[in-house]
Formats: sequence, structure tokens, C-alpha cells
Amino acid sequence: MSEPMIAKVRVQAPVKEVWHAITDPVAARVWLAEHVEVDLPDRFEFWGRTTPEGDAPHQRVLSADERGVRFAWLLDGVETTAELAVEEDGDAATIVSVSQSHFDFQDVVTGASIRGVLQTYWFQVLASLAEHVEGRPLTPRADFTARELRAEVTIDAAPAQVFESLVDSETVTKWFGMPIEIEPYVGGRFAMGGFANDPSPAKVLELEPERRFSVDWGGPGVSSWELAGSAGKTRLTLVQSGFDAERPPYAAWGGMLSGVAELRRYHEVPDWRPMWVEP
Repeated sequence: MSEPMIAKVRVQAPVKEVWHAITDPVAARVWLAEHVEVDLPDRFEFWGRTTPEGDAPHQRVLSADERGVRFAWLLDGVETTAELAVEEDGDAATIVSVSQSHFDFQDVVTGASIRGVLQTYWFQVLASLAEHVEGRPLTPRADFTARELRAEVTIDAAPAQVFESLVDSETVTKWFGMPIEIEPYVGGRFAMGGFANDPSPAKVLELEPERRFSVDWGGPGVSSWELAGSAGKTRLTLVQSGFDAERPPYAAWGGMLSGVAELRRYHEVPDWRPMWVEP
């Protein structure tokens, strides 16, 4: 049996505030899902467009206390298990962790099961929770009913700064949280994990300083970042295109969006440090 997928985020708020955001249905409808019903220890349900198979609630509480909730979640006909927990990190911060069973990276590659989106789905959820509790605008999340993958955010930094943080290997590695190597020219390589660990790197299709950057991933299609500046800020438009419309690459798209949440923090949060915590 495979090990559960684990993700952790550091939220700059006391544990009491974070737990309230998790367990209050009104608050959770801001960061977790379109529709949320919570009445612990009996009920923890969420569904809607930004939830995998979100046509209806498919969760069933297994256990709950004042610091966590564990629930069964039916996905693609399989009952998975997820656990959402909080712990203090000093006086003014909280570590929020998610443990999720039945995640197989092959489902990311093949798209054979909706469970392939679980890792990047939870990264999006945790980023949204941190943004909500810290009073920041939320980064758009993947809509699992959409066939057009497009999102727009505003970053409080000039286009030159944002563009540099998209094409410079050292900077991208810093905010994305894993080694990234980029040859910043048209036809250059874009390697997740670095050139030594990526035998089939993506290819840079377009690179127009301060305006546009696009990368061809093959099957998942083309990722494009379009930049427009105004008053020292950057409007960043993200588009995923060129994929099989019957099988949108929701896992890859979710990873792109959760990465943008950290990119925004990198430019906007004083004394920035990664919000993600190593499991």
C-alpha cells in the first residue's frame, strides 16, 4: 500500500483563529469550497466547482476533536481517507497539515482517475486558507467543471521584477519550493527537478521580457504567463491551452495556481519565507 500524501502550510495566525476558519461554515465557504456544511463531530461536507467530483458532498466524518477532523471521501468510486489538523507554531503561527490516502502519481501522468488531482488540490486549499486567515486576496483555484483554463491575479511588484522571478532558475526554485532549471530563451529547456532529474524537459516557446513567457509541456499543453503593468503593479494572466478538451490537465493547472499563490507572497510579504513546511 502506498504512503499517504502529506502537505503542510504555515499560517501566520494563532491556532484558535485558524481552527475557527476551518470549522465555521461561513468562513470555509470563502477558502474551501462553494458549498460547506460543518457540524462537528458529525458533519464536515464540502462540494462545488472547485472540489473534485463536487456535484454533491461525498465526505463522511470518521473522527474529530478540537485540533483536527478525519473523514472518508468517496472519489472515483473509491473511499479515500483525509485528515485536516492544526498545531501551534509559536504564539502567533499555526501549522496546518493534510494527510490524504489513495493518491498515486501515475494518475497525474495518465489522467486515469480524478484522484490524480489530490496533491495539487490540497496545495490550493491550504494556500487559500492561509490567504483568507492572513487577510490577503485569494488566488484563483481550479474549476473542475471548466474546459478553458485561465486565471488572473494582481501582484504588488513591477513587471520587470515579476518576469525575472518567472524565468530565473534560482528565483523560481526559491518560491516554487523545488529545483527548477530554465534556459531563458526560445527553444530552451524548462526542467522540473533540474536537468539531471528531468529526462523530458518542457520547451520554452515564447519569451518577451516583461510581457510574455510560455512553455510547451507536451500532453498537458502550453502554459502561458502574460504580464501587464500599471502603477507599479503587475496583472498576471495565466492560461493553459493545447490539451485534450476531454481530459483537461487539472492536476498540472492546480499546481500552477498554488505556485502563483507563493509567487505573490514572494513579492508582497515583508521578510518572506516559504509558507510550505516539509512533511
